[in-house]
Formats: sequence, C-alpha cells, structure tokens
Amino acid sequence: MDGVTDHPYRYIQKKYGNPDVVYTEFTSVEGVCHGADRLLQDFLFDETQRPIVAQIYGTTPQFFRETATLLCQLGFDGIDINMGCPAKNVAHSGAGAALITTPDLAKTIVTQTKAGVTDWAEGKSAINCSHISETIAKEVQKRHTALPAEYQSRNQVIPVSVKTRIGYDKPMAAEWVQHLLEVEPAVIALHGRTLKQQYSGLADWDEIARAAEVIKHTNTLVFGNGDTKNRNHAVELSQKYNIDGVLIGRSSFGNPYVFLPEGERPKKNIFQVALEHTQLYQDTYAHHERYSFLPMRKHLGWYVRSIPNAKEVRRQLFQTNTTDDVKHVFLAYNLL
Repeated sequence: MDGVTDHPYRYIQKKYGNPDVVYTEFTSVEGVCHGADRLLQDFLFDETQRPIVAQIYGTTPQFFRETATLLCQLGFDGIDINMGCPAKNVAHSGAGAALITTPDLAKTIVTQTKAGVTDWAEGKSAINCSHISETIAKEVQKRHTALPAEYQSRNQVIPVSVKTRIGYDKPMAAEWVQHLLEVEPAVIALHGRTLKQQYSGLADWDEIARAAEVIKHTNTLVFGNGDTKNRNHAVELSQKYNIDGVLIGRSSFGNPYVFLPEGERPKKNIFQVALEHTQLYQDTYAHHERYSFLPMRKHLGWYVRSIPNAKEVRRQLFQTNTTDDVKHVFLAYNLL
C-alpha cells in the first residue's frame, strides 16, 4: 500500500468506512535513522484514525529498535513490521518478503523492535537515540506534546506485529510462522501469495489456514489477507479458515464503503467523498516544498472507475492540479 495509505486516505477510509484498525504505508527504518526527515510525513495521522498502527521495514535491527521508540513517542497504537513486500527494490535489499529466507534476522528484528517499545516505557525518547537526527527528534517531540494526555503516558506497552506472506518461492507458511512465534509477535498477518507470485494468481487461503492451525494455540493472533471483496466477505473468510481477522487492501481503493456491513447504505455521494479527499490532500501537503498533485490523481481514477464513461472522466481528472479543477470535472459530468 506504499504511496496509497497516506494521512488523507486513512482519514477518508476511517470517516466513511470505519475499519477496525488502520495501518500507515510502510516506511524505511534505514531512511529514518539516516536522517531522512521527509519520511515523518508517512507518520502523519489525527485522532480520528485510531487505532492506528505504524508500519516499518528494513534490515538493521538497531534501526528498528530506535524507530520503535520514536513511534511510541508519536503516539501510535501499535507497530507492524513489513515482511511481505515483494517489490524488487525492497526484497533485493533483504527486506520485506526476503526476510522469509533469513528467519534468524527476522526474529532479531522483532525482538529489537519490542526492545525499542520497552526503551520508551523506561524513559528513552527519540532525542536519546544515537541514530535519530536532532531535526527528526525535535519534530517528534513537537508532535508528542500535541497528543491527548493519555497518549503521552509511558505506561502502555504497544503491541508489535508482523505482516508477511505464505512463502518466498513456494508456500511454506506453517514452517515460517513457527520461526516468528518464537519471538511472540502480537499478530501475524499472512498474505496468501508467495513473493515469487507478487500479486498474480489467487490468494491461497488453505495455506493461510494451515498456518493458523500452528498459531491458534499461542497468544498470537492470526489475520489473513488477499482478494477480499468487502467486509461481509472478510467475515466469511475469517469463519471458514478459523482466523482472527482479515485485512482489506486493494478493495478499498476509491471505496471507503468496503468496510461497512452489507446493507448499510452510504451516507454520502462517493464523488463528494472524492472531492473531500482531494481537498484534504491539498490542505495537508500543498505547503511542502516538493508538493505535487500527481499522487492524488490515481485516487481520483479509482473513485470513477465504475461509472459508464469512466475512461473519458479519468482522462480529464488526470489533467487536474487543484481541488477546483476536480470539482469542475465532476460538475461537467453531473457527478455532484
């Protein structure tokens, strides 16, 4: 979901679909610990999005530990370690789904991330982390002081979870999760494809179920993911395959109502939602030095994909640069 689930997207999904939990797009711990302060943009959220889990990836255990402390200070409700991304630039570095092939490193990463949470509970902050720059530490402290009082407390130890796949080049979910269970993540979320499959073919829910059999006698929850159409479908899958929950990703593109129970009518025209999303995107990022409207256009394409003249409307939306431009296109096609 990199490049998709930013703050405006999550706000809209939560407001109109009310998913039980939301995750940030994944962010590199190497980037954070090498001083890339622009990555803090990935960790923007507001109180309406809770419970919210910060998703991170990388290969350096110490960087996971220090980033975990930073995320606690930012007030997140959980930390998720991405061990499932199949993208070449991620996997070739040994991160994402490539960690399936290095279980010892994967376990160390979970252990160090949990240690970073403990560090926060015991009084450590971003400013005390040797690989967190002063610029980033100051911004983190600024955001921390703006949190509600209950999220400034160090008393609550937030959970650490893992999002992964059923295998690298072949399904081996049961064997793989046995390694992860040794370090007791709060949740293991399994996408029903191997790294080699990328997003091709159908998700293998039977393989997810085999892993769930291994996990169910532990304190770790198991979530499934892959080809889920809507909330009702998610409930069916969770019951059929004996898992604790289902993550919905691509089905939410341009459709926050995907999280609502079947029969619950949308409260607002989807194109009004799209316009609200566009305005929030513009308000959130327009003041940034490298601001571009381009990333918003893909969302607009998803919002209109089911209308009869979608191709022509999409062509015009892909030429827009402001909320007013988008509104003009919607009005021209009587969508508002």
